[in-house]
Amino acid sequence: TYTMTASGADIWNDADEFHYAFKTLSGVGTIVAHVLSVDNTDPWAKAGVMFRDTLEPGSKFAAVYITPGNGCRFQARVDTDAAATSDTSVVTSEQTAITAPYWIKLERDFAGNFRGYYSSNGTTWQSMPWNPQNIMMSSNIYIGLAVTSHNAAATCEAKFSNVTITGTAGPLWANQDIGIASNDAELLYVAVSNSAGTPAVVAYDDPAAATTDIWTEWVIPLSAFADQGINLANVDRIAIGLGTQGNMAIPGGSGKMFFDDIRLNRPETVAE
Repeated sequence: TYTMTASGADIWNDADEFHYAFKTLSGVGTIVAHVLSVDNTDPWAKAGVMFRDTLEPGSKFAAVYITPGNGCRFQARVDTDAAATSDTSVVTSEQTAITAPYWIKLERDFAGNFRGYYSSNGTTWQSMPWNPQNIMMSSNIYIGLAVTSHNAAATCEAKFSNVTITGTAGPLWANQDIGIASNDAELLYVAVSNSAGTPAVVAYDDPAAATTDIWTEWVIPLSAFADQGINLANVDRIAIGLGTQGNMAIPGGSGKMFFDDIRLNRPETVAE
């Protein structure tokens, strides 16, 4: 199962805002995915499969999505930096009634034709009435999973399973926000303190930790604090911060971070 989270105004108009998990693809190819769920951050929130010419916001693309309130849809951008277009003129009532969980498929042929399909079981496929869409992309492009919340102030979670790619695809997945401003690069630190003295501060070893966009575990030995002279039996405050701890004179950057599962564990014992 693949779990993705994304904000973003939309994948639409002349520039997109979404999160993309992708591989490189050379030539023809097909991607299949079972969209298990997509949060209803907006009726037009989208979770689906996408071919994309570049990783720029105004790139050409072809995509099939499952939405919370508008069914299974086929959309595209035929020209770079042009307005995106959709299957609105031919969409069926069967399509608009579809909700997750549902299967979707998208393929590209040698002539640059893209065809979308949907299925209730992943075996019997229904061709979408907007097929085919001819979009002249490069031979070497991107193929993968796309999610947008259609609400820049909200975060949408979508889950996928049974993701398969056929064709000459790269071995590794990558992921990044497209068209969404990333956090400014800042140092991440943890400080523990009490009323008796100066806090003990431990910084993460990546000075640009604020730009990390995947869940990352950080294990801090308690000795890293104790070695700074603080009595760990007398701690009444724990702080997580970005930038330089104690620097209130110079404004830091901006952005958003998520933290989860903060805990205190006993050190693991290693058998001799």
